Amino acid sequence: MKNTALTHVHQALGAKMVPFAGYNMPVQYEGVNAEHETVRNGVGVFDVSHMGEFLLTGPNALSLIQKVCSNDASVLTDGRAQYSCLPNGEGGIVDDLIIYRFNEEKYLLVVNASNIEKDWNWISSKNDMGVEMRNLSDDYSLLAIQGPKAVEAMQSLTSVNLSAIKYYHFEVADFAGIEHVIISATGYTGSGGFEIYAKNTEIEQIWNKVFEAGASYGIKPIGLAARDTLRLEMGFCLYGNDIDDTTSPLEAGLGWITKFTKDFTNAEALKKQKEEGVKRKLVGFELTERGIPRHDYEIADKEGNVMGKVTSGTMSPSLNKGIGMGYVPAEYAAEGSEIYIRIRKNDVPAKVVKLPFYKK
Repeated sequence: MKNTALTHVHQALGAKMVPFAGYNMPVQYEGVNAEHETVRNGVGVFDVSHMGEFLLTGPNALSLIQKVCSNDASVLTDGRAQYSCLPNGEGGIVDDLIIYRFNEEKYLLVVNASNIEKDWNWISSKNDMGVEMRNLSDDYSLLAIQGPKAVEAMQSLTSVNLSAIKYYHFEVADFAGIEHVIISATGYTGSGGFEIYAKNTEIEQIWNKVFEAGASYGIKPIGLAARDTLRLEMGFCLYGNDIDDTTSPLEAGLGWITKFTKDFTNAEALKKQKEEGVKRKLVGFELTERGIPRHDYEIADKEGNVMGKVTSGTMSPSLNKGIGMGYVPAEYAAEGSEIYIRIRKNDVPAKVVKLPFYKK
C-alpha cells in the first residue's frame, strides 16, 4: 500500500482511511453529506495525489498525443487543458485523462491512479516517434481546492489573479510560498475551484498555508466518498464504473471528446459505430420512489426483463433522492423513459433524466 506525502496529515486529522488504487487514502473526515455540502456551498480540499502524471516532450509530442487520444489536442494553446480519452483497439477505453499544454513541445497528461502502469505501457507502445516520456507520478502531489469560495479564499496565496484563470486553463506561478506550482482551473465537482500540482517535498507547506488562508471561509478537508457523490451529481464518468475497456466513448456520451477530424487509435471503427448508431447508451436516472441505487444493481424494463446494470449510484446529498447512471438499450435512453432499478428483489421505478443532475 502506497502513501501520499500527506497520509500522516490525514491520519492526524482523524480521517477514515481506505485502500484505493493501491494507495492509503482518506475516504471521509466528518461524514459524506457534511463534506459534500462544504464543497457545494463553501470550499474544501481533496488530496488526490494518487493520480498519475506523465510529461511528454519533444517536437513530436503533439503527434503522439493526437495518435493515442480521441480529442483534438491541436486546438490547445499554451496554458490550456483538455479532457480526453485513450481509445483501445477493441472499441473500449484504456482511460480518461486531462492534457495540459505548456508549449508546442511540452505536455502533461494526468491519468487515473488505478491505470498509471496500464496507461504508461499503452502510450509507450505507440511511441514510435522519439517522444521523450517521463513518469512523474511518484514525485508529484495534487490538491483539489474546490467550491464557490475557492478563488476568494486562496487569492492571498499567489500573485496571479485567480478569478482571471478560465475553466480548463492553468498558470505556472507562485503559490503558498512555493515557485513553479501548476494552478489549474479544473476539478471534478462542478462547483468551481482549482487543482494544485507541486512536488511531494512542497505539498505539506502548501496544505498548511491553504488551511490558514481558508480558515475564515470555513475550509475543510474532504474525502474520496464526497468526491464521488459530487462528480456523480454532475454526471461525470468514473473510470472502472461508467467507462472501461469494454465501453465505447460514443456509448458513454463522450462523442464530444471523440473528434473524427484527425486519425487516432481505432478511429475507423468508432466512426462506423457513430454512423450506424450505438445499441446501448449511458444514461442518468432518478428514482421516482424511495431507494438508493448502487453500482452493479440490475436495470429492468416494466416486464421485469433485465436490460442493464447501474454503473454509479447514490443518494444525492444536494437533491435528496436516489440518482445513478447505467447502460440501457438505445430505445430506453430518451429523457423521460421509464426504467426500473432492482433493489433487494424489488423493482423500484426510475426515469431517465438529462445530465447533470445538479444544476447550480
